[in-house]
Amino acid sequence: MAASASTSHGGATPLPRVRLLHVEDDRISAMLFAQMLADAPHYELRSAEDGAEALQQALRWLPDVLVLDAHLPDMSGVELLGRLRRIAGLEQVPAFMCSADALPEDAAAALAAGFAGYWVKPIEARRVTAELATLAGPPHSARLAAR
Repeated sequence: MAASASTSHGGATPLPRVRLLHVEDDRISAMLFAQMLADAPHYELRSAEDGAEALQQALRWLPDVLVLDAHLPDMSGVELLGRLRRIAGLEQVPAFMCSADALPEDAAAALAAGFAGYWVKPIEARRVTAELATLAGPPHSARLAAR
């Protein structure tokens, strides 16, 4: 993670830089997600369109947060999370699943697989940014500051 910090909109509280890897095969969904975070300069966003590309990026970049689509062209989001968890440094990184699957059992299965949250598409910007904002506080802030 970059050593620099950005300030919040109030200008007083420095926020740690958060590396976020978003894995989404639908380009419009990926663009909307990027646009949603555009006003939050403390997020450093990278995107991948499939699991293989995500694994390559994660090995080179070590993100602080993972946002994975449930259905990718080459593997499921659950399978990808399992593979990402085998990369040193990503064992405990918060991961969120995005999916158009809106049944309660879909969310329950994702949480049971190790995801910290489940966002139904179209995702609610306020909910996503609120959940991501919690990563700037303990216990995640210590991990972010160590980078």
